[in-house]
Amino acid sequence: MNLTPKEIVSYLDEYIIGQLEAKKAIAIALRNRYRRLKLDSQMAEEIMPKNILMIGSTGVGKTEIARRLAKMMGLPFVKVEASKYTEVGFVGRDVESMVRDLVMASINLVRNEHREKNKEKIEQRVEKIIIEKLLPPLPKGASEQKKEDYERSYARMLERLRNGELDELSIEVEIKKGAELSDSSLPPEMLKVQESFMKILNSGKDSVKKELKVKEAKEALKHNASEELLDFESIKIEALERAQNGGIIFLDEIDKVAVSSSSSHRSDPSKEGVQRDLLPIVEGSDVNTKYGMVKTDHMLFIAAGAFHLSKPSDLIPELQGRFPLRVELESLTEEVLYKILTQAKNSLLRQYKELLKVENVELEFEDEAIKAIAKISQMTNEKTEDIGARRLHTVIEKVIEDISFSADEHAGEKIVITKDLVHQKLDTIVEDEDSSRYIL
Repeated sequence: MNLTPKEIVSYLDEYIIGQLEAKKAIAIALRNRYRRLKLDSQMAEEIMPKNILMIGSTGVGKTEIARRLAKMMGLPFVKVEASKYTEVGFVGRDVESMVRDLVMASINLVRNEHREKNKEKIEQRVEKIIIEKLLPPLPKGASEQKKEDYERSYARMLERLRNGELDELSIEVEIKKGAELSDSSLPPEMLKVQESFMKILNSGKDSVKKELKVKEAKEALKHNASEELLDFESIKIEALERAQNGGIIFLDEIDKVAVSSSSSHRSDPSKEGVQRDLLPIVEGSDVNTKYGMVKTDHMLFIAAGAFHLSKPSDLIPELQGRFPLRVELESLTEEVLYKILTQAKNSLLRQYKELLKVENVELEFEDEAIKAIAKISQMTNEKTEDIGARRLHTVIEKVIEDISFSADEHAGEKIVITKDLVHQKLDTIVEDEDSSRYIL
């Protein structure tokens, strides 16, 4: 987490073009969390995170900014749609389930980190189990000579296993059943009841015997070995700590629960109810999860919405006050769309090139063709709904559709996408507004 705001913004610049204001706001919010952790506990308790409200149409990079940051900093992150929650008493997901989702994400994140740290030990344990199946251990009273012979055989077998020579052999291994995936929207009490039922239905058998090839057994036994070697209690404590002090909840579609002042019948009563239910979680409360109580006081909430039909001021005042940082994301211009295609680290053009390379087809885009794609995407966004950079997917897919379909006929060839080809494929669709509404 020890990155300066400038370093955070320069990392984001590799993946997301433009939107400097949004990047700066998030970089400062994350840096403030690092600063807070360096203060004494009494002061740190007082400092609340500055939650962010992002305003901008779809496809301009709101979610991508938050997701990239969480990934870079190894922070637990969940993206949830505010529109899927309902007020208590209505059928639907309870807002507290977003905190349970975050705790699960945190547990998985920390568990994977611990697995990576103990990778060698886990692999050694798996190798030992497999070799002992192929070369049963000696009885306790074996002579020194036999022990030496066994050690030599063991070393030879280990070498063959690592070289992949034993991959096709079949062995019978005992595999522990993985924990059933539980629905985090259920309250913890219900989860415990659900788990009890699962144990009864599984009639107490924790493991099953399977005959697998050595290659498959290596993977299947990794889970068992990591469960035996890792200390789940310390993983749980670290994960809860990280969720409480580093967790990011990205609340998308927040505008869908705002009740527009222009609507005559105040729309849907459950919308305002969802906002009132969100309030204690964003303000800070204790949520009961499967792994214990979690405080939401220092979690960072990033809300985002297009606010086409409503305004941020249509949210209830208490909730507005909990999102002090407002960031407006700009609509994407033709120039920005061109940069997204040419400068982003894993740009769409690079993705399509790599996909067709699998078919032994070399794909190349002329600079004029890229400019034409950007221009047509921007025009279509203006004429119909503005879906931002997502329009590029639709436009490029339309341009290379035939090439992609008959890629097997072009194996070993180099195909150049020219400006003329782009116009040939798209001009008639763009000119006819009805067609562009349905096709692009």
